[in-house]
Amino acid sequence: MIQARFDGGDEPALVLTGTGPRPRAVDLAGARARTTARLTGRGKTWRAVLPLTASRWGGPSLPVPAGDYRVEITPADGEETPTSIQEVPSTHLGGLRAQLAAGILTAGPPLDPAYDSGEGQDALERRYATRPGGLENAVFFESFYGRNAGCNPLAIDRELARRAPHVTRYWSVVDLSVRVPDGAIAVVEGSPEWWRARGRSRLLVVNDWLRRRFVRTRGQVVLQTWHGTPLKRLALHRPGFDPRRMAAVFKESRRWNVLLAQNPYAAKVLGKAYAFLTRPIWIEGYPRNDVLVRGDDGATRRALGIAPDERVLLYAPTWRDDRREIVDFVDPAGLAARTGAVVLVRGHSRTLHPGRDAEGPRVIDVTGYPDTAGLLLAADALITDYSSVMFDFSVTGKPMYFLVPDLERYRGELRGFYFDLAERAPGPLVRTQDELVAALGRNDSPRYEERYARWRATFNARDDGHAAERVVDRILDQGYVDPA
Repeated sequence: MIQARFDGGDEPALVLTGTGPRPRAVDLAGARARTTARLTGRGKTWRAVLPLTASRWGGPSLPVPAGDYRVEITPADGEETPTSIQEVPSTHLGGLRAQLAAGILTAGPPLDPAYDSGEGQDALERRYATRPGGLENAVFFESFYGRNAGCNPLAIDRELARRAPHVTRYWSVVDLSVRVPDGAIAVVEGSPEWWRARGRSRLLVVNDWLRRRFVRTRGQVVLQTWHGTPLKRLALHRPGFDPRRMAAVFKESRRWNVLLAQNPYAAKVLGKAYAFLTRPIWIEGYPRNDVLVRGDDGATRRALGIAPDERVLLYAPTWRDDRREIVDFVDPAGLAARTGAVVLVRGHSRTLHPGRDAEGPRVIDVTGYPDTAGLLLAADALITDYSSVMFDFSVTGKPMYFLVPDLERYRGELRGFYFDLAERAPGPLVRTQDELVAALGRNDSPRYEERYARWRATFNARDDGHAAERVVDRILDQGYVDPA
């Protein structure tokens, strides 16, 4: 049996020790991350040190994302693969908790077991709902339920840090694999620090629903930036009457003080879909799109290892209500082979944890990449379906293609649309990968030039590169935080 233990030093690791010839390789393989062991020993025993941290796309070394990781041992030539590895109970390693059983390492956020239960969370909620004390001059940021630190909250964070550096900035994260902006404080969801930060910050900036029975403290302000101009029907407008959903929507929108909209169309739709009709809606463009106006410095391509002269296609479909993982309408490796391009695969944030990275020659899965705007700058063309990314990518003026094999079902059964995509899309609608490849080989830009211009006039008029400045102007003018 291979012996195993956890090392909680400066770099948390799983340490394996075995007898016989040293393996050729030992890896930890997960859905969204992989680490490779440092191997030593050439005699009767060998040792493998598997880091429980990873660095992706040139970022810092952080704890691996929560999930299951298979221990993969590639034996020396002529040797058999070891089948038995010692189990190790759950251990707190500083930046994460981990356990090993049946050759599977399970990593999770570094929560104290006393709080990692319904009763523990109830106790924390009561503690921070009733604890006396005033609000802190701080902002609590959350993006896509803490799965990343991006989108509009990130752009607002960066501008606020520049203008009001003394304001404390907390970022809600699902675990410490999520990189937060420089100078910000990561608070792991469900931890005492998270409950305190959310309950005591003067301003909350979020881009999706608040959870865990959030109730505003007197004097708190919630700025809901949302995360896209909608094509698909939302909230109260979704197909089928469901009184529970209606009640949940009303309860959620009552938690918000201010709603941010990219354009007047989005303000009208979001206001009605969330019954947010009597409180302020700021129509300022999207802060996350400011960088799209300023241009590309090539940083994303360099981080992804893509040469400046290579053609890059970004495939970014939305999620489906009837499946957990990204749709399989594209064979990324086949698309790369037939077009000669590098294909970036960007799943929706809701598919980040259930799915796994797409693989293949000239294919890069960027579902976990922290900055969507950088991907839009790096891409030469966008392939999407019904995702709101279409309203962001159009800021760049680059070509878009709409792969919609399930158009009738999505429009008629799953969600429905606010307008006819086929009539207004600023690029071709295709049904198959063959049709997509053919469209990518043509120059359809002149055919869609007028449509594209109308689209940008409708949806991107305020995306002028200064949206974050205007939003922070409002935050400071309203006194939501004290810049001094």
